[in-house]
Amino acid sequence: MGASSSVPQKSIHDFNVKDCKGNDVNLNTYKGKVLLVVNVASKCGFTQQNYTQMTELYSKYKDKGLEILAFPCNQFLYQEPGSSHDAEQFACTRFKAEYPIFQKVKVNGPNAAPVYKFLKASKGGCLGSRIKWNFTKFLVDKDGQGDIKKALGEN
Repeated sequence: MGASSSVPQKSIHDFNVKDCKGNDVNLNTYKGKVLLVVNVASKCGFTQQNYTQMTELYSKYKDKGLEILAFPCNQFLYQEPGSSHDAEQFACTRFKAEYPIFQKVKVNGPNAAPVYKFLKASKGGCLGSRIKWNFTKFLVDKDGQGDIKKALGEN
């Protein structure tokens, strides 16, 4: 799974991010949980379906150790135009999201958030080094690794 040399972290738990209000959040807080990390957007054609499904998934599995980490992103046709707080209000009011909505980030390019550089480096394959669109999802196991089979308990 090895992350590239430009991403020295070995686990998603090694990162600090900002919540929608700008407060620091250590992702070590989520150690022991399976994480679904998603870049979200409120003005995308996939918004209704994805937020509805994420809310249903979270309601069903939060007590079994699932956490959804939503990162608003405005890189794809400017489909998340407001502030980070606006994105949180949208998700929580319209879709009853109970999972955390973090500060807006870039997921591609030289200014991509470090956590997204890590996630992309850990995946490789058909995803390559770029996220193609809104609502790209990364499944991260309880140890902070992007190994889907391990996260699902398969060998």
